[in-house]
Parts: sequence; C-alpha cells; structure tokens
Amino acid sequence: MPTRPVSQSPHGHHYIGIDVGTGSARACIMNDQGDIVGLASENIGLWQPQTGYYEQSTTDIWRCVCSSVKAAIAQKNIDPSTIRGIGFDATCSLAVLDKDTDEPICVTGPYFDNRDRNDRNIILWLDHRPVEETEKINATKHHLLRYVGGTMSIEMEIPKVLWLKQNMSKELFERCKFYDLTDALTHMATGSDSRSLCTVVCKQGYVPVGVDGSVKGWQEEFLKEIGLEDLAEDNFKRMGGVDKVNGRYLTAGEMVGTLSEKAAADMGLSSGIAVGTGVIDAYAGWIGTVGAKVDLDQESLASNAPKNDVSQAFTRLALVAGTSTCHLAMSREPVFVDGVWGPYRDVLIPGYWMAEGGQSATGELLKHVIETHPASQEATSAAKASNINVYDYLNQHLNEMASEQSAPSISYLARHLFFYGDLFGNRSPIADPNMRGSIIGLSADKSINSLALYYYAAMEFIALQTHQIIQTMNKAGHVIRSIFMSGSQCQNEVLMKLMASACGMEVVLPKFVDAAVVHGAAMLGAKAASTDKEGKSEPLWDIMNRFSKVGKTVKPSTDPVLKRLLQAKYTVFLEQCESQGRYRREVDEAIRGWGRER
Repeated sequence: MPTRPVSQSPHGHHYIGIDVGTGSARACIMNDQGDIVGLASENIGLWQPQTGYYEQSTTDIWRCVCSSVKAAIAQKNIDPSTIRGIGFDATCSLAVLDKDTDEPICVTGPYFDNRDRNDRNIILWLDHRPVEETEKINATKHHLLRYVGGTMSIEMEIPKVLWLKQNMSKELFERCKFYDLTDALTHMATGSDSRSLCTVVCKQGYVPVGVDGSVKGWQEEFLKEIGLEDLAEDNFKRMGGVDKVNGRYLTAGEMVGTLSEKAAADMGLSSGIAVGTGVIDAYAGWIGTVGAKVDLDQESLASNAPKNDVSQAFTRLALVAGTSTCHLAMSREPVFVDGVWGPYRDVLIPGYWMAEGGQSATGELLKHVIETHPASQEATSAAKASNINVYDYLNQHLNEMASEQSAPSISYLARHLFFYGDLFGNRSPIADPNMRGSIIGLSADKSINSLALYYYAAMEFIALQTHQIIQTMNKAGHVIRSIFMSGSQCQNEVLMKLMASACGMEVVLPKFVDAAVVHGAAMLGAKAASTDKEGKSEPLWDIMNRFSKVGKTVKPSTDPVLKRLLQAKYTVFLEQCESQGRYRREVDEAIRGWGRER
C-alpha cells in the first residue's frame, strides 16, 4: 500500500490517545508533529471481593476516560475542532454486556443479580479465579494452544468465560456478550461491534482465517471440547461473529467508525471524529517506541537495511513495564516459543507476526517487597520528607551505601543475596502459575539498608528473567538485539542500567518516558484519521516512524568484573528456577494419595 501522509491544516491537527491501565485511565493530545501537548489521568475503581478476584466497571472506566479527555484538552486550551482521530488501548480484561440492551452484567459470583454490583462487569486480567477452568482447557492439549506458548494462561479471557458459564445461571449466561475491554471501549465510543485482531487473536483463542487451516477464525471444535460450544451458535455472534459474515475484524488503527453523538457529548468533542481500532495496552507500547529513529551499535553491525525500515522492528524487543511486564517481538515468519504467547499474525502490521513474552509481576513485585519489609514505613517517611517517591529514595540510598563501602558497583553489595521473584506465578518462559519466590542469603537485619538490598535483588531478578526470556526467544528463531522500553519502570534509572548490563544490549527510552503507551494509542487515532474515501489509510509503521520520539539510550556496562558477577548470578537464577519445580515434584510424589486415603 502506498504511503499517504496525514493531511495538514493551517491551524494544526490533533489526535487523542486513550490508555486504560490497571489503575488509571489516561488521555493525551498529540499534535501533527508527534508531540504530546496535553496529558491527564484519573484513577479507576477496583474491587477485590475475595482473594484472587479483581473486578472493574465499564461505567466507571468510561467516566474516567471522558474526564481525562476533557482535562487534557483544557491544559493547553486545545480547540476541539482540531481533533481528527482517537485511538484506544486497554488492559486485556474481559468485559461483559447484555447482548440485547448493552447494559453491564455483573461478574461477581455467587450473587450475579445483586443490583448494587451490576456495573462491576469486568474481570480484570490479573484475576486468578479460573484455576480449574484453565487446567481443564490445558488438559485438552488442543493444537490451538501452540499459539499461546503451549498452555493457555489463567490471565487470558477464555478461562474466565468458562468460569462464568459454570457459575452463572443458564439464563443469565445466555444473555452475556463478551468483549475485550479495548473493544468494549470502541463499542461505547462508536456503537460499532467491530473487533480488534489484536484483542481476539492474542488472548481469546482466535486464529485468523487462512492460518493453520482456520476457516472462521473462531474454532468451534475447540470451544466444544472445553465446554463452551454454545458460543459457536449464530456464527459466534456473542464473541463478535465471523469476519465479513456477521462480524468485522480489523488490524491496529484501521478506522472502526466515528465518534457517536452521545460519546462526543460525554467527551466534550464533536461527533464524526475517526476512531481507530484499538489494541491491548502492551501493544500500544510497541507502537509508541520501536519505530523511533535511533542508531544502535548492534543494528549498525548486523543490518544492511535502510534506516528505520520496518525490518528493523524484527531486532527490537519492546518491553512494556508497569504492574507487569510484556515482551513484544515482531517477525517476518511465525516463530513458536514454549512459554511465549503467539505467534499472532496481522495484529499490528498486516502480514507480520507478533510474539509476547511476559512477567506476571514486576512493578507489583517491587511494591510488594517494599511494603512487606519491616523498614517500609521508615523508608516511605524518609522519601516523603525528601519530596521523592520511595523507589528514587531507595536508589539514592543504594548509591550512598556503595560510596560508603567503597564498593565497585551496587551489584557488589548484593553479591551474596539470591532472589527469585515469581511470587505471582510465571508467565514466561516457564508458563507455570504455581511458581513462587525464593531467597538465599536471608539475614535478621531490619534496617533500611536491608530493605534497599532486597529491593535491588528484586530488580536484579527482573533483569535476569528478562535475559532468560530473550535467550529463549532467540534460541527459537528470533533475532532480538536491543530493548525499547515503555511504562512506569522507564523512570527507574538503576533498573534500566541493570537491564542493559544483565541482557548485554542497549535499552532505548522514549522521550515521553511516562506516556509512551498512550502516545502509541494516539498514533492509532492518526492512522484512522488518514483513511480516504476508499477506506485506505497510511501504513502504521510510517506513522510510527514520523511520530516516535527518542529520549536516551542506556548502554550495557563494559566492566568485565560486573559482567562476570551478573553471569554468575544468572547461573544461580536458573538453578533456583529449575530446583523449585524439582522440589515440588519430589514432595508431590512423597505425599501422593495422602488425604484421599484418610
């Protein structure tokens, strides 16, 4: 498809990006130079009715989205008439609406008909209620599972749909229509029921037509085998239908429709604005970062491709790091990797394949380590007194400790502390939700010094596990040579240096270090706005190439001793990973039959 520039206007055009994360909804205003000229957010409500259950509300999220849009526009007094396109991204969470009325259907069991909870209609991505359902799905060993790394994750949506079927009344379940949260938001914005290939292919058991013999996308035989055969009725209408038959599935940023009058009134905008097909939030991080114009050592040595050709994306791993971390890589051909979700075709750029590794908890892990340490309150108070966050305070404290002890590096301080941090289960590359943490080197120290070391050890774990995921992906056929970061962890300088050195590759940080994901969503709006009367739009890579902004590049350490230390720590890390599984198997064998015989 030929490149078509986004049309210009004497007054300048603007595009809105909307990012719905786990804890907040954000809106940014991007001008036609790719600069963010307005940014606002509002916290989202979260309910946890019992351990492992996490729920949200589309009603509450829509309110937060609209409030954020209005605030972002007001910051620089942007003329709403200059807004040409809107793009959405959101967490991959399951939203449930009534198929006839579009009203929210409560997902809180066992009292699904509780009127006080009716708007709690989202099962969040990190909800771990469908344990048995996930095990049942994986026990089928269906060939479809090869597209999710060999096993379906408890974080995905199909196990959650199965849980609802097994816990709701038959009558209520039959009223349910299921959306990924991103698709629910574009539905609320436009009234269109079109779905994003990114959302359904990546997490819902959908294989694009023509891939691996797929005829309708949705796999009727698979749904029947796991007990969801009723979703195949009416050509899968309750899941979004069949493409070009009773449904429509679009790649990232394609124009899904225009802003409805009701949605426009809610946002303080004019109706008719182009709305682009949304993506899962991590994929918006890929869009917002990997197209940046930057000269990298490894790329210069290994690639003869034209500068910023789309082929350079094949060597760039996008790390989207917030509560959890997603590892996104594009390839020309499908690459199957155990424990890595995908490969998924056409979800971002037609014809290419995406793979998604991940860590279930990274930001959440650091938060947990800090909050559960005896010195947590002391550190938090000290950070507040210094008018900085607790992470920056601990980073400063680590540097001070290294200086006081004349240590060659912070890593030296934690040389005999071995921390394995899968406290919340493992997403990649082990794909085992039962994995947990372990520590070798515990002491009785309760001081801030002890907290700082445990915090550093947790960061070291995050970096070493990223190295493990990259090695696993490259061994399977990827060619990852650099890391492009987005998400809140970009702001952690110590972690970024550790990431570069542990992985042995450059880490590229975006200009909008705290807004790369929502910046990527705005690019989806720009693509939708470029749509002509024939339905053709500017290629997404060209938009990324024009609008992406580089901040700085963090290079790996050249210190040979630090390299040897991190390699030794990586060897121990792998042993901790392997031994935990072996210990569990040995114990399970020892107690086999115990309890059932008593």
